[in-house]
Amino acid sequence: MRLTIGQAAPDFEVKNQHGEQVSLASFKGVKNVLLTFYPFAFSGTCTGELCALRDDLSAFENEGVQLLAISCDPMYAQRAFADHERYTFDVLTDFWPHGAVAKAYGVFDDARGCAIRGSFLIDKSGLLRWQIINGLGDARNIDDYKAAIAAL
Repeated sequence: MRLTIGQAAPDFEVKNQHGEQVSLASFKGVKNVLLTFYPFAFSGTCTGELCALRDDLSAFENEGVQLLAISCDPMYAQRAFADHERYTFDVLTDFWPHGAVAKAYGVFDDARGCAIRGSFLIDKSGLLRWQIINGLGDARNIDDYKAAIAAL
């Protein structure tokens, strides 16, 4: 099920790569959230996309926007991935219940057991303002993120 622009974004609470609980609700009234799902830690396209965000991080994580990357990989894999690639943003685990957040956002691939490439911009009031969903092998364009953030 695809989400509709303008609807309330599904709330979630999961752990980041350090084992700390992170919830969407904690950003309500404080920051817009760029939530980006990726299929697998350490895979080529996923690493390239997240490194592009890392290399231009101030555009995606600043006083007005919080970047949250999420996959169905377990927390320890997320930690190794984030440490290896020097990601300072939160890398979240949607491992158990497996893919629950990806399912809520309509980007879980049941056949492969992973999230597909979905990105969602959620405003400070918790409403979905932008989304893009690509297939497993289709990298996203970082400029699309920037345009969506600028349009808020």
